[in-house]
Order: sequence, then structure tokens, then C-alpha cells
Amino acid sequence: MENLGLFDLYNKSNESRDNMFINKIDSSLKVVTDYDKTECNFEWLDIMEETIRYIDNILRNPNRFIINEEDIVKVELARRVTVESIKHLARNTNLIQDIDKKTGDVKPSKILNINKEESYETYENRFIYSLIQNMRSYVARKKRNLILSSSEKDDKKMEYNATTKVGQEKVSITMSIGSSKVVEDKHEDLDGNGIAERIEKLENRITDLTSNQTYQIIHKKHLSLVTSPIKKTNLILKNTNFQYALRLWDYMQTHMDDDITNVKDNKDYFDNGELRNYLDESFLLDYLVMDILSRDKKEDVDKTEVTERLVGNIVQKLIDINEGGISEEQLKNLVSKQYEVIKYKTVVNDREIYKIFKKHMDKYLSRIYEVKI
Repeated sequence: MENLGLFDLYNKSNESRDNMFINKIDSSLKVVTDYDKTECNFEWLDIMEETIRYIDNILRNPNRFIINEEDIVKVELARRVTVESIKHLARNTNLIQDIDKKTGDVKPSKILNINKEESYETYENRFIYSLIQNMRSYVARKKRNLILSSSEKDDKKMEYNATTKVGQEKVSITMSIGSSKVVEDKHEDLDGNGIAERIEKLENRITDLTSNQTYQIIHKKHLSLVTSPIKKTNLILKNTNFQYALRLWDYMQTHMDDDITNVKDNKDYFDNGELRNYLDESFLLDYLVMDILSRDKKEDVDKTEVTERLVGNIVQKLIDINEGGISEEQLKNLVSKQYEVIKYKTVVNDREIYKIFKKHMDKYLSRIYEVKI
């Protein structure tokens, strides 16, 4: 929009008339705005959705160790005799009941029994169990004050009234302009699920975690939950699954607020500054457009424009012909001299035309007179 016709219309208008128009404007501008923006941060949901598969990996391959449970029992109750049982008996001869002198066989009354069991009571497992518990409570708290989307509303309205006078012509305008913008961000995932659907899906996945065998074993043990700061064990620091779990833990610890911001800005006032000045100038442009309807003025403008172009072309050709240039005084004298010559020719031509016209009219009338006689 580099060459707007409206600009040409303004450039060709009469400057003194435009100044008179602007100086006599009596205008008012009422401005009403209504701005309301609610922004929700669902970063926590993004992180949980990303991390939950790593937590599932940990539960499927839990950290565990072997516990040796030692107990001295009667020989007939011993499940199996191990090397550790023989060594223990050698150190505790009081447990020997009898020794066969011929064969040298030892008959103990009691013996050490060792049961080996896997234990899930590691710090890392307690950490994951505690993380899942925190996730459940965190999601529940977020849902209590849940806003499903971020939104932005921006409404604007201007009412402009003005009158002015150009000579004896009175001009008035009444204008109303408004705009409305509503933007909503539902924070949908790649499948098009909104916040409510995403949270429901996340809760179902957390429930699946609590059904895992490892989780159930730890849950039945009623182990104490871990608290911050988390111990940086080698497994937590170096294992990728635990690294994601630790990032989620730290995020929940530092983002306990609802992360909802609301900004409102409503205005209702009469503007007497830059906005009103712009519309005053726009009023002038509107008037120039309407003024095209005046035929007499349009013809005058057209004649003036043609005259100016012709004079400009002639002056330009005079300058081009005279290589040394032509002074303003020379131009004035030349124009004055030619004006007198052309004016005299015009008068002479008018007289000659009158004489010829009169002569022929007289002949015509005389012939008509003769015919009638």
C-alpha cells in the first residue's frame, strides 16, 4: 500500500482551506477498553507425562539386595547345611551332641540355619515410592483449582464526534469503531487431548504404577517416606531413569503454587491527546473524499492542475534549451511579452471572426427578404 490514492487527494488539496478546516474542529473522543488475560502454567503436566515412563522402568527393574537371615535351630528343622553352618559349629562345640569314635561323624544338637531373601528396602526404592505418593497428591491439589485453558480477551471501542466550518459550509461527523479479540490456548497434546483429558490419562498411568509388584511390596512394608534433600547415591546420579525422577521431584518441591496469573486492564475515558489529533486529521481526509461530490470545485481543481502542469513543462523546456540557464527576471519578461502578443492576437482574431460572421449573416438575411417579396 505504497501509493494510496488518499494521500494524493490530500497533497492536491488547498492548504489554506485545510488549515481552516483543522483549526475550527470541535471534537470529542471516547475510548473504552476491556483487557482480561488468564495464563495457566501446565509445565508440571508436561514433565509428569514425560517422566512417568522412566518411573515405570525403575519399578520393572527395581534395586534390591540379598539378606542373610541366620538362626540356630534343631538339626531336624534345618533346611540345608552350608559351609557357614559347619564353620559356625566348629566355633561353637557346645552345640555338638555326640561324636562317633569309629567314623568320626559329628552329631550336633543344633545347627546354624541361613535363609537368603531378596529385599527391596533400599533408599532408591523408597525414593521412587515417595515420588509416586507426591505425584498423586500434587495432581489432586492442582485439580482443586483447575483452569482448563489460558485465555486472552482484548476489546477496544472508540466513539468520535466532531464539527467544523469551511467558509459557509458546515461539516460534521459521527464515527464508532470497535475491535474484539479472543484467544484461547487449551494446551492440547499431539493427539488433540485437552487439559482435562490429559490429567485423566496421567492419573490412570499413576494408578498403573501403584499396581506394580515392586510398589506393592514396598507399600506392605510401611516404610517411611524419604524427604528433601534427596541423597545423591551413585544409582540416582548415574542412572538415566533416576535422573528424570529426580528432576520431577525437584520441580514439584519448587513449584507448589498454582502458577495462574490474571491481568485485567479496563479503561473508560475521553482522550484529548494523540488519538484525538489523529482522528481530527482523519476527519479532514473524509471531508476531502466527500468534497469530490462537488462538481464545480472538481472542475476548478482539474483546470488548475492542468494549467500548472503545462506551465511546468514549458519552464522545464526553456531551462533545457538554454544551456547557461535562464534567470527569474528573464523568464518573467519573456512570459509578459508573449502574454501581450497572444492577448492582442486573440482580440484581433475575435474581431475578424465577428466581421466575417456579420457579413455572411447580412447576405443571408437579404436573400430571405427578397424571397418574401
